[in-house]
Amino acid sequence: MILTVTLNPLLERRLFYPLFKRGAVNRSARQIFYAGGKGINVSRQLNLLGVKNSALTFIGGNNGKVFRRVLESEGTQAVYVNMKSEMRHATLAIEEKADKVTSFFGPNAEITEREASEFAARLERMIPNCSIVIFAGSSPHPNADDLIAYGVKIANEHDKISIVDTYGQALINALKESPMIVHNNLQEIETTLGIRLKTSKDKREFLNKLYAKGVKMAFITDGAKTGYASKFDFHYRLKPPKIKEIDATGSGDAFVAGIAAGLENGITFNEFTKKALALGAANAASFETCKVTKKEYSPLLEQTAVVEVGKKMKIIDDSPTI
Repeated sequence: MILTVTLNPLLERRLFYPLFKRGAVNRSARQIFYAGGKGINVSRQLNLLGVKNSALTFIGGNNGKVFRRVLESEGTQAVYVNMKSEMRHATLAIEEKADKVTSFFGPNAEITEREASEFAARLERMIPNCSIVIFAGSSPHPNADDLIAYGVKIANEHDKISIVDTYGQALINALKESPMIVHNNLQEIETTLGIRLKTSKDKREFLNKLYAKGVKMAFITDGAKTGYASKFDFHYRLKPPKIKEIDATGSGDAFVAGIAAGLENGITFNEFTKKALALGAANAASFETCKVTKKEYSPLLEQTAVVEVGKKMKIIDDSPTI
């Protein structure tokens, strides 16, 4: 089973407008509530891929009550750590005819030291019982900045696969514990670490630095542009499929779900990376977040490419001979 960990969950209210006029009164034709946050998004996509998983997250306030009902309605199994603070929320105005989304985010929740300690205790109990643990999303408060690093440490102690997709201080702390797999978009890396990765050489040198820190696989994505990946000290260029982008929110989460599902099902690196690229692109072509179906991502698989660059992997023929 896969465990997803979300420190900064989000309750989304999505309002849909056939016509939208800025600076005027607009009346929504319909509204829906979404349970968001990067790890929650990963869980939703894993559900659609038929991969058993459970989500661990914070919850609090009236927003938390609605959030819990939404997760239950979509069949996502979750374990909650209660907090006194109201969990964060967002309102999304969706202009259906123009294929545009405008987002308004509320403040992050306050996490107390006691709540962070309780979350850490949950990690201690849950990680030994999973095969893969995914830490996805930002840290909402300084008291939570060490939780991902602590979870990676526990995963390493129990020989579990850890996947980290975060940024800011939480990423800096997590890298010190050598997660097995890291995913980031290019902007997150550059902003968090104060570096510039302009060229292919820059990106591959960064992948080598991650490998030197104990990261066995790393993925750098950049929207519709070429991405890069590493498996140990072998490097790959990633070509995503071309799509008409509507809303890229959650595309990185759909990508991570593809990676995790591939590892859980024993699929080859090239195969699950192509699937991850197709999932991320299909997600960006929709208003939905991490609700990509096989019908939507399958046609994009042929447009993806995972190409070795630099050092080549040596193939050994170990087939039996007479």
